[in-house]
Amino acid sequence: MQKPSGNTALLVMDLQNGIASHLGDHLEEAIVPYQKAIKTAREHDIPVIFVRVGFSPGYPEISAKNKAFSAITDQVAMTVNDVSTQIHELVKPEGNEPVVTKYRVSAFAGSNLEVILRAQQIDNIVLSGIATSGVVLSTLREAADKDFGIHVLSDACFDRDPEVHRVLMEKVFPRQADVLTVDAWIDSLN
Repeated sequence: MQKPSGNTALLVMDLQNGIASHLGDHLEEAIVPYQKAIKTAREHDIPVIFVRVGFSPGYPEISAKNKAFSAITDQVAMTVNDVSTQIHELVKPEGNEPVVTKYRVSAFAGSNLEVILRAQQIDNIVLSGIATSGVVLSTLREAADKDFGIHVLSDACFDRDPEVHRVLMEKVFPRQADVLTVDAWIDSLN
């Protein structure tokens, strides 16, 4: 693994109330790697950017053709103002840390993420989030196409299907990113 050159940011993706519940009954234990990564980033003056998925009231951004999102209704409560779209309190932003709202799976889709990264001259990103086969995969692919350097924190990513998580971390992601644990990433900073 190469030490990143240039400026780096940590992306904490979809750790919002309505999605963090996917971590299961041991949420407080499962969220520890994310907390550790966030704490370390803050200690090393690495910007932390939170990403969430949320929609406008009435869901005008959702097409009936979109299989992933078309099932969302007012019953699901996924507007930007709903509790389910707010960043979980165990990893909440501090100070001026940005919260980016996306309208699709990738953190870049319909959001101002790239504008923030380019404005801050960030050319390396460290990915964490829920789900590995969703936001992490889609963001990684798009970031690679945009020529960002990419690290993925394997233990600060989660997928409901452990085998899918394993295959992505061991076989797919290494083609475009450095995959490492939170502890290995912290060691690389020192």
